[in-house]
Order: sequence, then C-alpha cells, then structure tokens
Amino acid sequence: MVKKKDNYDSLEIGTLLEHIDDKVTLVAEQYTDLNKKIDRLDKKLDLVAEDVEVIKMDIEFIKHDLKNKVARDEFAVLERRVALLENRR
Repeated sequence: MVKKKDNYDSLEIGTLLEHIDDKVTLVAEQYTDLNKKIDRLDKKLDLVAEDVEVIKMDIEFIKHDLKNKVARDEFAVLERRVALLENRR
C-alpha cells in the first residue's frame, strides 16, 4: 500500500505551479488566437451578407423583367397568328 505524502517541499510546489502557469499561458494564447479568428470570420460574414442583399435585389429586378416578357408558348402562338395574317395579305 502506498502512503500519502502530506508534506510537500517548496521545490515540488514551485514545479507544479510552473507547470500550471505554462498551461494557463497556452490557453490564454489560444483564446487570443480564437478571438482574432472570430473577428476575421465576422468580417467575412458581413461581406457575404452584403453580397446576398445585392443578389436578392438582382433577382427581384430579373423577376420584374420576366413578368414583362412573353412566355415561349405564347410567343409561338403569336408567331402563328402573325404568319396567318401575313399570308392573308
């Protein structure tokens, strides 16, 4: 059976604190890097949102133009009618 050691010397505690400090520093550096990355992604997302708004406006413009145009089947009917009228002359 292993006995628990209740008394730690200052060297052991110092080593343990140094190890913990290194780990905390590493986590802090990673946190800073992640915050920078989030900021970059946020800026990119803003650009994408602007692009989507432009695309939406373009689609609305195209929809409006398409409503004013004749469908292919309607065009075919009109072509036939014009051809018949031209033949009657």
